[in-house]
Amino acid sequence: MERLPSVSLRRDPAGPRPSADPEALRRWVVAFCIIRFDLEQGQLVEECFPPDSLPHHQLLLIAFSSFPDSMSHHHLNPNTAHRPSSSSSIHDCIFSFRFPAAAADGGDFFYGYVFNRRRQDERLPRGGEQKSVVILSRSPYSSVFRPLLQILGPLCFDIGPSALGLVASHVAAWPAPAPGAPMDLPIGSAALRVHLPPALYDAAAPFPPANPSVPHGLFHDADLFGSFRGLLLHLWTLWELMLAGEPLLVIAPTPPQCSEAVTALVSLVAPLPFSVDFRPYFTIHDPDFARLNSLGEEEEFPPMVLGVTNLFFLKALRNIPHVVSVGSSNTGRALPVASRSASTGMPGRNSRPGKLNLEQLSLNKFSPSGLLNAMKLRREGPLCLMTEHKEAVWSTYTATTKPDTAILNRLIDSPRIEESMSVANNEILRRHFLELTTNFLAPFGPYLRATTPSEGTSPFVDPPPLPPFHADEFLSGLATRGPGKFLSKRMRSNWLELYRSFLEGQNFMPWFQRRRAAAQQEQHRLWRQARMSTDMNKLVSKMSEVEIVDSFNAIERHLLAEIQQLGDASADSAVVCQKLKGDLRVVFNVLPKDMQQLLLSNPKRSALLQGDPEPGKHPSVRSSPVAELKFSFLSL
Repeated sequence: MERLPSVSLRRDPAGPRPSADPEALRRWVVAFCIIRFDLEQGQLVEECFPPDSLPHHQLLLIAFSSFPDSMSHHHLNPNTAHRPSSSSSIHDCIFSFRFPAAAADGGDFFYGYVFNRRRQDERLPRGGEQKSVVILSRSPYSSVFRPLLQILGPLCFDIGPSALGLVASHVAAWPAPAPGAPMDLPIGSAALRVHLPPALYDAAAPFPPANPSVPHGLFHDADLFGSFRGLLLHLWTLWELMLAGEPLLVIAPTPPQCSEAVTALVSLVAPLPFSVDFRPYFTIHDPDFARLNSLGEEEEFPPMVLGVTNLFFLKALRNIPHVVSVGSSNTGRALPVASRSASTGMPGRNSRPGKLNLEQLSLNKFSPSGLLNAMKLRREGPLCLMTEHKEAVWSTYTATTKPDTAILNRLIDSPRIEESMSVANNEILRRHFLELTTNFLAPFGPYLRATTPSEGTSPFVDPPPLPPFHADEFLSGLATRGPGKFLSKRMRSNWLELYRSFLEGQNFMPWFQRRRAAAQQEQHRLWRQARMSTDMNKLVSKMSEVEIVDSFNAIERHLLAEIQQLGDASADSAVVCQKLKGDLRVVFNVLPKDMQQLLLSNPKRSALLQGDPEPGKHPSVRSSPVAELKFSFLSL
C-alpha cells in the first residue's frame, strides 16, 4: 500500500464542533462507527456518526463483521503493525466486508471498511482490549477508504470519538464521486490522490479498454500477487471459475488475508463487471448463513464467493464445489528465487531481488513428493485445514487456460522489499488478465458494434438493428472460427466449454445487455451527428421523387423526437431542431406543388414548415431560442 503523507487533523477543543452536511456526506459515506469488543457483552457500538443513521439490525451486522472470527485469534496477521514494549503490544489491521441492503434502503449492497486494533496490556482489565473503526459506504471505493482508514483509525485512538465528526466534515466537503476518473480528495493538510473505478455498468466505458494502467474494474488496488503468491500456477483456473460465476469458498487465517484475496479475485476478470454475490469477509452471524447452512446435500450451492476465517464453514458448507485456502501465519515465507542456495532453498544474507524461479515452482509441483502431497490433499479434502493451514485449491473443475509461463517468468521476488515487489508484480499480472479477459470477450464484438451511415446514403433512414444474439448460433459459429490467435495459444481443446459456462453463468447477461444498450446509444449518437453534418441540398439532388417523400417523412419524425427533448432546455437539442427544420424545408421545396398543398393542409405539419413566431406575439413565452422553438411545437 502507498505510504501516506503526514496529515494534521487536530481540532481546537475550544473551537466550534465541525459540521458535515448529511446529504453531501452520503455521496461517499453512510456512517462512521467505533465498535468495542467486550468479553462479557460481546460487540458494543460505542459511537455512530451521523447519529441514528443506521437501524439496529444493520448496526448489529456491522458489529459482528468488524472483528476477527474464531480462527483469526490464533494467527498473527502478516500485514499488522506490531509494536512491542515491556508491558504492551499493538496489532493493527485493515479489512473489508459486504452485505446486501434491504429493499427499503434502495437495494444493492453496503461496503464496510474496518480498522481493527488489538492491544495487549497487562494494566488493562483481562490484559487487553479490541476495538474497530468502521467506514460504511454504498461504494466499493477501496482505493479511497483504505488510506482514509489509515488516517481515521489511529486518530480515533488518539483523540477519541470526536475524530469521526472531524473526518466526516472533510469528506462532506469532497466533490461528488467521479467514477472512472482521477480525483484529489483533501483531508486535513494533505490529499488522497485516487483513480476511482468505473461505474459497475458504465455504458460509456471504452471496450476494449484504451489504457491498461488505469482501473477498469473494482478493487484495482487489491494485492493480487501477495494474496496468491503461493498459488500462482492456479491463477488461470481461478480466473475461469470467476468468469463462469462458480461458487467459491476462500479461507484464510485472518480477515485481512481473506478479504484481500476475495477482492483480488473480483478484480481478476476486469473489465467484465462481476455480477455474482461476493462477501470479502463472511461470518456465521450473517443473515444469509442460516439459508446456506440449511442447503441439503443434493441442493446446488448458489453462485457466491465467500471469504471466511472460521474453520466451521468447512463442515457447514460442504457442498460448495470449489475451495481455496490462502495466506499463512508465517510472516517470513518467501518464494524461491534463482539466486538462492539450492541446498536450503532460502535466501542468502546478501540476496537481491530476482526473477521468480518458475522452474523450481514446476519441479515442486511435479516432483514425486509434490505429486504425493497433491494426492494427499485431494484425498483429505479441505477438512485437512482443521489440523494445519495450507495454501491449496480443491476443485473438480478442469481448466481450459494454461498458465502463461512468459508472464510468470517476468515476476520478481524480493525477500526484503515486499511493497515494491508486489506493486511491480501486480502490474504485470493485472495487465495480463485484462488482456486475457478482453480477448475472451472479443467474439461478442459483432453483436455490440455500432454502425455509421455509409458514404452517399441518407442518415435520415432508420439505422440497421444490431445483430440478434442466440447462444446456440454463437457457439456454433465460434466453434467454426476458433477463439482467436491470442487465446488459441493459451487454451486447451476444451475451450468452447468455457464459453458455454460463461453464457450460462450470472456474469454474461448483465454485461451483454448493458454493452448492447451502450452500442445502441452510440449508434443513435453517430447517426444524429451524421444528420447534423449532412448537406441536404446536395443529398436531395440525387434522390428520386419516392426517396424525397420518404426523406420528408423521416426528417419530420426525427424533428418531432428532438422537440420532445426541448423540455430539458437543451441548447444541443435546439440546434438540432433548427438544422432539421431547415432540412425539412429543403425537401419540401423540391416536392410537387400538389403534394406541398396537401402537406400544408395539416396544421401541425404546417407549423413545422413555417418560420419561428415572433416573441412579441406570445408574451407568455420567454424570447430564448429554446422557448421559441418549444412554443412553436406545443401543438404537435
